[in-house]
Amino acid sequence: MSYDSGLILTLTQDPSSRCPIFRRISQFCKQLFEDNQNTTETTPAGLSLEIVARKHHAISRQHISENAIKVLYRLHKSGFKAYLVGGGVRDILLGLEPKDFDVVTNATPEEIKKLFRNCRLVGRRFRLAHIVFGRDVIEVATLRGHHVDSGEKISKVNAEGRLLRDNVYGTIDEDAERRDFTVNALYYDISDFSIHSYGGGLQDLESRTLRLIGDPQKRYREDPVRMLRAVRFATKLGMSIDKAAAQPIPELAPLLKDIPAARMYEEVLKLFFAGQAQNNYVMMRDFGLFAPLFPLVDNLLEEDPKGPSHKMVKAIMRNTDERVEQDKSVTPAFFYAAMLWYPLSQRADDIALESGLSQYDAFYAAMGDVMEQQCRTISIPRRFSTPAKDIWQLQLRFDRNQGTRAFKFIEHPKFRAAYDLLLLRAEAEGGNLAKTAAWWKSFVEGSEEQRSVIARSTNKGSRSRNNRRRRSPKKTPKAE
Repeated sequence: MSYDSGLILTLTQDPSSRCPIFRRISQFCKQLFEDNQNTTETTPAGLSLEIVARKHHAISRQHISENAIKVLYRLHKSGFKAYLVGGGVRDILLGLEPKDFDVVTNATPEEIKKLFRNCRLVGRRFRLAHIVFGRDVIEVATLRGHHVDSGEKISKVNAEGRLLRDNVYGTIDEDAERRDFTVNALYYDISDFSIHSYGGGLQDLESRTLRLIGDPQKRYREDPVRMLRAVRFATKLGMSIDKAAAQPIPELAPLLKDIPAARMYEEVLKLFFAGQAQNNYVMMRDFGLFAPLFPLVDNLLEEDPKGPSHKMVKAIMRNTDERVEQDKSVTPAFFYAAMLWYPLSQRADDIALESGLSQYDAFYAAMGDVMEQQCRTISIPRRFSTPAKDIWQLQLRFDRNQGTRAFKFIEHPKFRAAYDLLLLRAEAEGGNLAKTAAWWKSFVEGSEEQRSVIARSTNKGSRSRNNRRRRSPKKTPKAE
């Protein structure tokens, strides 16, 4: 059935339309046209689909990066379906600035590569195309499909249900059914600028609810990192995790131990270097997700819940969030040096006790042990693990380098990071360490003239104490 929009416009503008019957016809037709802008369907798997027309949503091409628009249009003009998907759509609708723009298409990775000279194919578990525009990289994925009797080269699942390889391609409906959360199952169609919302994603955005698509147990087993993503999205977007999605997490948290350490390194960056470190830490501890990532730290937290380790971790998270908020640099080298300081101290004490080595030698032996154990769960690149060890070594020099030696010590490339760790340690421990930190704080923050005074006064005190120690005891006269 079709309607003559011109006739309706004439009816609504004609004076006779003030008649109640014409007004009712006008309102009915207007409502009919508006309702036809949005359609609601159901996928073969039973997932709801709402298609929202351009005039009924707030996304504009002006909100999308120029390079992402180029990729979308070239795919579309080449006869392929092309959609902006996931976080880019979600963040625009929430009024946030997306960090990246991901695209999905029905073109295969090989077909994408033929369309873009600046394309490189990456990934084995998920075959992806990266379209490179200088420093900007647009990630393009082929729409995923459901697993059938396909060869091991296409898809593979281990005994626990985790996906090891997954290059099964399908339709947009199947792709949506395989997404993790409903708020990520949002597709912006470049062909007509509509939004395809699956599983009530738009409604969940409005209610600030994070819900999984499908059975939570199965989805977490397929990819245990989804549990970390649930925490990260909840804190980042100010959402509450749906009860069904939250309930299995404590039981399944140990599955994170089987995730490759290199992948966990990337996840830790997203969790603790984006301004939500404190909130993510608290939620991870509540769900039991912290222990699989930092087993050495978690052991100390369990042994002494209110001890220095607990204070240190809280201070690290607070300090990291403050630096992100102030747009200051944050580095994994300092983060891991601080996080692992007390496991390092404990391991050094154990080695000294077991082997009889001096505390100094035991400390150096412990550095390798602790870093090796941590890298089993989170693969820390050498460009960060080596500076972290430098920061550790400098902790042993703060007591010995007070006085005039301090002038040379502060010129060390890693002094500032080591000094920041000293302050965190003093906050966690207090006592004599707090006095040492206070001396260094006055020296670092003082002017050149003030530093000279502080250094000379410290040297005089040190010499007088040393002189007193060097005096030999008075000899008593021998009896004749």
